[in-house]
Amino acid sequence: MSIAHQSLQDRIRGLLYGIAYGDALGATVEKLSASQIRERFGRVTSINTEWHRAKDDEAGRKGRIRGGGIVTDDTFMALSLMSVYNEVGRHLDAWDMADAMVRQIAWVPRWIPELQRETVLIERLFYPEKWIYLRHQLASCDPRQGGIGNMVNCGAAMYIAPIGAINAGDPKGAYDEAIAFASGHQESYGLEAAGVLASAVAAAFVPGVAIEAVVEAALGVAKDGTRAAIDAIADAAVRLRGKDYETVVTEFHRIIGRFSPIGDDVEHTARKAGIASDAYRPSRRLSIEELPLALGFIMTNYGDFHQAIEDGINSGRDTDSIGVMIGAVLGAMHGSTVIEERICRQLDEVNRLDLLFAADCFGQTVKAVHEADRAFAEKKFKVRADLARRTGRPEAFGTE
Repeated sequence: MSIAHQSLQDRIRGLLYGIAYGDALGATVEKLSASQIRERFGRVTSINTEWHRAKDDEAGRKGRIRGGGIVTDDTFMALSLMSVYNEVGRHLDAWDMADAMVRQIAWVPRWIPELQRETVLIERLFYPEKWIYLRHQLASCDPRQGGIGNMVNCGAAMYIAPIGAINAGDPKGAYDEAIAFASGHQESYGLEAAGVLASAVAAAFVPGVAIEAVVEAALGVAKDGTRAAIDAIADAAVRLRGKDYETVVTEFHRIIGRFSPIGDDVEHTARKAGIASDAYRPSRRLSIEELPLALGFIMTNYGDFHQAIEDGINSGRDTDSIGVMIGAVLGAMHGSTVIEERICRQLDEVNRLDLLFAADCFGQTVKAVHEADRAFAEKKFKVRADLARRTGRPEAFGTE
């Protein structure tokens, strides 16, 4: 099926399955460095890869499992955002984070595959995502200020892709809505990354779009350190096409090191308590790592779905979120046909999900919002045309 003739519905299916696939592939090696992945696994190419912590006492104490296609909170937060859209049936802002999103994460029981039990999603979330509940329900803050004080990370960007679908073909609209909504969760470059990823996904929905145009759309809205990081990685990606994988990863990590002080040391351990760090704190000069790296691996691989995701997750560190971001962009671009049906079935079965149904329900919401937007635009144009006619000044209302 050619990209130009794929339906919006199929692209939304590709978006959701791309998120889940990138998540499941990256989840088993999350927090390992590129060299550690290479030493232990060679190259990870299958969702059946055993979790590197499968035999660790820490994993056992937490009752967590991964591998075999199990997804993490990245996918479940994206599904929660889709459910919020299905509930309200319109564009979102921070008040929807305080209301509908809080209910999704804190009050809706669901099967959590990593925990192998039914519970509310907040039981699985990392602290920066639990912040949503703390700030909005417990602290009753102004919804627009919900992200203030949070640990600055990729937590909002990792699930923001559905906003790109709601604004398919309109990168600036996607950016604005993502910033308005995610301000209830994140701040600084964590918030900026959410807006920029949403814009990239929106651009990826344009039929026949080139991956360079998707990255240009992201750069067109990105600000400060986020823009500088994407620009530097994108420039390097073009130069590194055709180079061996280790060279690409080494150069990407050298570049992103100018914008992120985290490096390979991503574990939060007792020895870090009380130690001053520039990591995770607000800055106009810094950027999260995941988004620039995701776009970089997309570019070096000319938008190839599997190769880009595999390169991204084998680069180490926050591998599941890198995989999710690549899967979202390229899933929206290529549609569901890039993922084998057997993999889709496995993702559904092992996680007790019906991603096809979820995608199609959300797809109906997307179409309804698009229709409402078109109706509003037509009404607005008619009002402006009428005013232009009455005043005899078409130039004043943009109708000449």
